[in-house]
Amino acid sequence: MADLTNTIEIQPTIPEKPILTILYQDEYLVAIDKPAGLFVHRSFMDKDEIYFALQLVRDQIGKYVYPVHRLDRPTSGVLLFALSKEVAQKLNEAFANKSSSYGADEKNSDTDLCKSYYALVRGHLPTTKQTELIDYPLKEKLDKLGDKNVSRDKAPQSAQTYYQVIKQASLPIALGKFDSVRYSLVKLLPITGRRHQIRRHLAHLRNPIIGDINYGDNKQNPFFIQHFGFKRLMLIAKSLSFTHPITNNKVIITAEFDQQWQHVFTELDWLVDD
Repeated sequence: MADLTNTIEIQPTIPEKPILTILYQDEYLVAIDKPAGLFVHRSFMDKDEIYFALQLVRDQIGKYVYPVHRLDRPTSGVLLFALSKEVAQKLNEAFANKSSSYGADEKNSDTDLCKSYYALVRGHLPTTKQTELIDYPLKEKLDKLGDKNVSRDKAPQSAQTYYQVIKQASLPIALGKFDSVRYSLVKLLPITGRRHQIRRHLAHLRNPIIGDINYGDNKQNPFFIQHFGFKRLMLIAKSLSFTHPITNNKVIITAEFDQQWQHVFTELDWLVDD
């Protein structure tokens, strides 16, 4: 019989519990800066995950929270929760309708809900001083398991995203058939809320987001990892503005560009205001 007296049981390493940055909090709402790679809540895709934004926020503030919108796992930035079912319902309706007027005068544009994103994309988009509109219908994205009973024959849904080129840069490094690597920093304002809308719209323009494993460039993504030293989707939910469902005050919540974004800005010699 083998001698087991000196056998050491190796326990799996549990990653340190994240501490989330709270961007806004009152008695009705709380908003965090969601890190890239963190799921919002548990789903069938997360069987190996330990931490989720919803649980982390609940534990951190000591109150149950209700999600009112979602960010894809690889997307970072502003994520809003309600602290009651009633407030969550009002905000859910506002997000669904893309308006946070809550019955106020619809002619008052200050009540419009607005989400802004920034993305680092492949190539140089045409630059103009005005925003441009991507008006390109998208086929509904369905999960293989979660949407297994949903019809695959639906017609494409209308989808609109405004965008504006903020910065452009080139690296004098040959890649594939090109003699340089080009990047654009793009600000985006989605009008509709289709799944993966921003990622799919930019891929439609042939300027996919760096780090996008679903719609991105299989040469640019590995180059970015090697050159910049990290791997992630370069898409951030930068700001969220809406009319507060209880106080009717205008709320504007903004996330800062994190250290990885700042590293890219430094490498590309960009000065980008938060």
